[in-house]
Amino acid sequence: MQRIRLGVNIDHVATLRNARGGTHPDPLRAARLIRGAGGDQVTAHLREDRRHITDADMERLVASSDLPVNMEMAATPEMLAIALRLRPHACCIVPERREERTTESGLNVVAQAPALGEIITSLRGAGIRVALFVDPVSEHIEAAARLGCDAVELHTGAYAAASGSARQAELQRLREAAALVQSLGLECHAGHGLNYENVGPVAAIPEIVELNIGHFLIGEAVFVGFEAAVRHMRHLIDAARAG
Repeated sequence: MQRIRLGVNIDHVATLRNARGGTHPDPLRAARLIRGAGGDQVTAHLREDRRHITDADMERLVASSDLPVNMEMAATPEMLAIALRLRPHACCIVPERREERTTESGLNVVAQAPALGEIITSLRGAGIRVALFVDPVSEHIEAAARLGCDAVELHTGAYAAASGSARQAELQRLREAAALVQSLGLECHAGHGLNYENVGPVAAIPEIVELNIGHFLIGEAVFVGFEAAVRHMRHLIDAARAG
């Protein structure tokens, strides 16, 4: 079965740095450790309010990372202009509300289709791969395919937050959504809220080719070190896929 790409989101290295100001810890240093720990991609979200990753961070990452950079961004003219200037390997378009602590849901692709279509066309015209971050809902996945994006990233937050039979139901939703994504000719990615305990069943879904994981890994790195945290996640993902 195909090896899953692991994107490591380094947003909260910047959160820790920004708590005191200055330059330490440096997100670029974290990015340079990802390959050796078994990761395949650097993911970073440049938010409108710049609460963690800054413009300078994103510029340095695209210019200096030895791995592909996946820029998470809102569907706004400002972020589109930045992406077109920097030209990261990929952009994942996510919903964004200033009052939220983290991304709380997927895009309403059906309602936002005209605006999203223009952004997707511009990014792909610049050679940037485009994913849309969506809940595991068929209407939004089908709308994403019609817009011509390269991939859909399934929001795994509801699965991660659930337990017992509710988690099993959410896992089944992810399985069905992943199968739909692949049937429509798109790559299937997934992420949000994944940790050592819950990543296995998601990694075992055969249609998923990429996972993006951040907050848990940065938190775990406080106790065991960044490379060790990423390396163990890599091991769990590979074991789940092999099993």
